[in-house]
Amino acid sequence: MGQASEKFSSNLPTIPALDPARVSLIEKEGLTVKQLEPLGVEIYGADVRSRLPEPVIEALEVEMANRGFIVFKHQAGLSADELVEASKWWGAHQIHSTHGVHPATPGRNRHIFRCSNDNRHGILGVGPQWHNDGSFEAATFSHSAYYMARAPEQGGGTHFAHQGAAFDVLPEAKQEFWERLVSVNSASSVTHPVVHTHPISGRKSVWLHLGMTGAVIERLPEEGLTVDELKKAPATADKFRLLTADEMKQLFNDYNDLMNASFDKGYGIRYHYDTGDLLYIDNWALAHRAAPEAHMPAEQQGLRIMDRVTIKSKQDLAPHFGLPQYININGPHPFNKDGVWQAGGVGFRWKDDIRMQN
Repeated sequence: MGQASEKFSSNLPTIPALDPARVSLIEKEGLTVKQLEPLGVEIYGADVRSRLPEPVIEALEVEMANRGFIVFKHQAGLSADELVEASKWWGAHQIHSTHGVHPATPGRNRHIFRCSNDNRHGILGVGPQWHNDGSFEAATFSHSAYYMARAPEQGGGTHFAHQGAAFDVLPEAKQEFWERLVSVNSASSVTHPVVHTHPISGRKSVWLHLGMTGAVIERLPEEGLTVDELKKAPATADKFRLLTADEMKQLFNDYNDLMNASFDKGYGIRYHYDTGDLLYIDNWALAHRAAPEAHMPAEQQGLRIMDRVTIKSKQDLAPHFGLPQYININGPHPFNKDGVWQAGGVGFRWKDDIRMQN
């Protein structure tokens, strides 16, 4: 029980290079593939108005799972319908829209969430803290599209951190502890594992929303049983407990530090967009946040307009240890009474001097 004090192990994070066979398959369609460092892939020569062949889409989806994101360059002028149709290439091939529509959204298309640094052009202040999109859903989005309809002249991109590589650099004791944790969303009561196995890459990956988590449940260790064995072992209520406020603060700060360390330790990137960039992330493999510059006024940075589309997953991001997919966070306190059990759109406030909005 409890968390190890050591923040990082000496293990080097691993992000696989592009697979030559998949690159060859993609380039046969006249495309150029550029590996970014330490993660991400840029694709040149595509026009996403025309659907790529299925084997190429499948190859790109695997590379997304392995390297976190791909960017189709030079896609300026996409219509709302064209953006939505291209986004159906991934995951369950269906759009999952859960937001309101800004008046400036092209065609008032309900599948597009328009963000901006000018409220006349889109929603302000989206995503300042590390998160994964759709954490309030059981089948949290498998992929998200970020289409830069207009890039600001002075910059304002997105930070990405690879969550499989992040798990690699955790100390062994912390890996084992985090694998026994399940988060509860403060708005929807949905539960997700803090460490899951990615369905395509097969990698253990961390996964925690810093802005909408109202509780974290620990499956207590049992002598002689590994975490994988605990996932299969029968469990009663006395096998679980809620993390306390101090433990939640430590977990959230550790997670935030783990994501922040990605830039120095080689599993994070600060991506700067060009107008017409169409970037897709694997939302089960990659955490992200808006760069601080993205929220600076248009008068200072230049106008920024980004359209987001979110794609349904083929499966739920289900909790381990026999826990249900939903535990009513508006209901009675489960497990120990001194643990955090906090409903609301913001969730547990693990730090008072930062804005919680995702």
